[in-house]
Amino acid sequence: MTKTSSFTAPKGVPDYLPPGSAEFVAVRDGLIHAARLAGYGHVELPVFEQTALFARGVGESTDVVSKEMWTFADRNGESFTLRPEGTAGVMRAVIQHGLDKSGQLPVKLVYAGPFFRYERPQAGRYRQLQQVGIEAIGVDDPALDAEVIAIADAGFRSLGLDGFRLEITSLGDETCRPQYRELLQEFLLGLPLDEETRRRARINPLRVLDDKRPEVRELTANAPLMIDHLSESAKAHFDQVLAHLDALGVAYVVNPRMVRGLDYYTKTTFEFVHDKLGAQSGIGGGGRYDGLMSELGGQPLSGIGFGLGVDRTVLALAAEGKSAADPARCQVFGVALGDAAKARMVALAGQLRAADISVDLAYGDRGMKGAMKGADRSGAKYTLVLGDRDLAENTVVVKEMASGEQRPVALDEVVGVLGEALGR
Repeated sequence: MTKTSSFTAPKGVPDYLPPGSAEFVAVRDGLIHAARLAGYGHVELPVFEQTALFARGVGESTDVVSKEMWTFADRNGESFTLRPEGTAGVMRAVIQHGLDKSGQLPVKLVYAGPFFRYERPQAGRYRQLQQVGIEAIGVDDPALDAEVIAIADAGFRSLGLDGFRLEITSLGDETCRPQYRELLQEFLLGLPLDEETRRRARINPLRVLDDKRPEVRELTANAPLMIDHLSESAKAHFDQVLAHLDALGVAYVVNPRMVRGLDYYTKTTFEFVHDKLGAQSGIGGGGRYDGLMSELGGQPLSGIGFGLGVDRTVLALAAEGKSAADPARCQVFGVALGDAAKARMVALAGQLRAADISVDLAYGDRGMKGAMKGADRSGAKYTLVLGDRDLAENTVVVKEMASGEQRPVALDEVVGVLGEALGR
């Protein structure tokens, strides 16, 4: 009787396995590379933090904090939470380690990894989601806002993605948000809203504009919009951001009704949307958060950043019928016929890898036919075949898989020959 495992991955947590994992890695690394080109340094964050960090940093009235966090108590009864987003953790690390006092502002950081939301799993919405994020902390400059947005745009386009749009707005600053909040709150409390929505309107009225229920959206269709009530300074900031985006060639659509799901956003706020993904159309977004550092006990410095969904970008590429990954598992595949040939091929594989050439071998006792099937499946550009006769002649047969052409090459020259052919 065959014994089978009853273990499965947790609900809403995807596995990425070969060959599909190559697409995941290509997307993640492509988005990171776009940030590295702009001077962002890597930061590695804990996957769990004190719960109070997210309650204060993200906002207690948000769905993230009130409904979606994975929270647990340690053995001492202290409350911790699996990170639902990256900005609060980055800000904690910057304050704790004094990066904001180094004299090198803005502090520019990039990170990647899993984040956790307790919500109903569906296509493109996972309980463990993968993101690439950047944060630029310490300088309030519209040009920096544009740089952050342009990095995301360039990252998506470097993967071949083009069926998305950038939506952008301004959520104002401390000189105009209080007055707008009162205006919006007065409007909302005059509507026949249910009690839970009225409670939200009292705590954070802007969040009501983000309500996805058709009946609420209909009631708020004529709500006053922040973009129409910006102060002169906030409007000037927003206009400069758009001018910089124009200069960078980044296309955008101003969406005055946009409300992001986190409370800390101010001024520039943006989202990248891909309509082929259905209800979960957002593939990334972010904005400026000028009061967050002081809220978490640091200096009153501004910041701006984004979080881009790796999972959703993978789905967006698939929706466009595209792939960012190289389907080949290796560049060279080695086939050895006989024990002496295998010993030499193993050593040769090590030499090739040391020359930055990826190599796989036909392991086990497969015959020539089975080994060549393995070479085909590997996607390698070249296959090396080494038998006893080749070994005696100190040569190896190099076969170009695309054309089928093959020729003997001296064993002590094959690393250089393949390196030149592969552009190494």
